Amino acid sequence: ADYWQHWLDIGQDIANPPGIFHVNWFRKDATGSFMWPGFGENMRVLEWIIGRCQGVAAAVDSPIGKLPAPGALNRNGLALEANGLADLLSVDVHAWKTELEEIRKYLLSYGERTPQALLDELDRVARSLDT
Repeated sequence: ADYWQHWLDIGQDIANPPGIFHVNWFRKDATGSFMWPGFGENMRVLEWIIGRCQGVAAAVDSPIGKLPAPGALNRNGLALEANGLADLLSVDVHAWKTELEEIRKYLLSYGERTPQALLDELDRVARSLDT
């Protein structure tokens, strides 16, 4: 655990720790179609991520962290309506709870080497999904 704890501690010791972002390019809608229009449009999300790192891109709070605020993601020329984007950015509580269970199993497979801070973060997200 000491090795991994060292890396977790670095984030608290440096002035500007790196941002951590989660993107699911392969999320599907109820019909089984991909919700995001495709790889050629990924730069729009990366543009928002860079803006977040620079402190200029707007975000809203969600149970899983910050999401693009309405209008913050560049949709110019994109064949994705505002309703479709809202669906894409919605938090699927059931899917996230399932994902958290899988992540917990994976982390616990490391036994005592699993940093408590990672398990604490899983617990924090799980609690936020319950509210």
